[in-house]
Amino acid sequence: MPARERRKLTDAAIARLRPAAREYTVWDRSAPGLGVRVRPTGGKSYVLLLQSPGGSRRISLGPASARTVDEIRRECHARKARPDDAGRPARAVLSFGEFVAGEWREARFERYKPSTRPSVRNALDRRILPAFGARPLDRIAPADVGQWFEAYSRTAPGGANYSLKLFRQIMNLAIACGHVETNPARGVKPNPRAPLTRFLSRDEIARLHRALDGEVGRGHRDQVDIIRLLLLTGCRKSEILRLRWSEVHEDGLMLADAKTGPRKVPLNSQARRILGCRQREGSPFVFPSPHDPSQPRGNDLKVWYRVRQEAEIEDVRLHDLRHTHASHAVMNGVPVPVVSRLLGHSSTRMTLRYAHLGDREIEGAAERVGRAIGTLLEI
Repeated sequence: MPARERRKLTDAAIARLRPAAREYTVWDRSAPGLGVRVRPTGGKSYVLLLQSPGGSRRISLGPASARTVDEIRRECHARKARPDDAGRPARAVLSFGEFVAGEWREARFERYKPSTRPSVRNALDRRILPAFGARPLDRIAPADVGQWFEAYSRTAPGGANYSLKLFRQIMNLAIACGHVETNPARGVKPNPRAPLTRFLSRDEIARLHRALDGEVGRGHRDQVDIIRLLLLTGCRKSEILRLRWSEVHEDGLMLADAKTGPRKVPLNSQARRILGCRQREGSPFVFPSPHDPSQPRGNDLKVWYRVRQEAEIEDVRLHDLRHTHASHAVMNGVPVPVVSRLLGHSSTRMTLRYAHLGDREIEGAAERVGRAIGTLLEI
């Protein structure tokens, strides 16, 4: 599609526009400066190119599905006829909520994976929209964002970081669409994260193993199998909870929708043994919901809190089992790039956060080296 193609825009012609590998714009012959931008995702939005003494600027007029071409043309003529105090055509500024419901949703929300969308909706509905939804985009000041973030951080620093990141992404799109010039979240720094240094030692793994055995006798094999698979595979919690039988193969798991895209997870003999003992009860999921076998099991793993206490590892999070898998791989001589593939990371930089060596391991290694050298020196 030529970058400067012009044609008389009609509602039918816009409906026939198809996405291409790169974003493109079709300009209207009847209303100079009016165009329809077509994104690779299929989203279409009206844009208006305005000329001013300082040069040209492009502003977004909203999704093409929201209004007809005739309505947009009338608005364009009206904007060009009403200069504002700065000598530029006046334009109505969308509220934050209107922008999220329109252009942002069309351009960004549909790109999220189905498993991610509930978290995004929750952050928007509970934290971001109540604070900024009614405000015009250009009336959100850095001080407003800073106060909101500080108040949220007092109770949930991790949640505040997640919401701040989402808010910043939304405002970056607002800049790209021409609604605002700067991002009010630009100077707000996220809360520092605690170093990811916790993983289980060999003794702690043994204690956890004994505690899990006790829960099997209490009828909680499903939860026990999930916890053990997390440790044995290094998978994320969602990858095991949503695991389908169609993804289980003799030589590994072929995950169709992992966090970084489809990936293969090799299975050791212990993990294969656990999966081999699972019963296929007419559900597509390895761990189906006890209430609806057509759905995966929920996130609640109450057994984890009991075995954690019994094994005296109450400071360990479920996600630390993934850290443990990576750390023990490194301690057993597995190169970091290979560990990166095992964990499904897009780069080894992320893997290095997980590949820790515990103090006991370091002290033990120092002692072994000392004994070896001491023998040679006859100390």
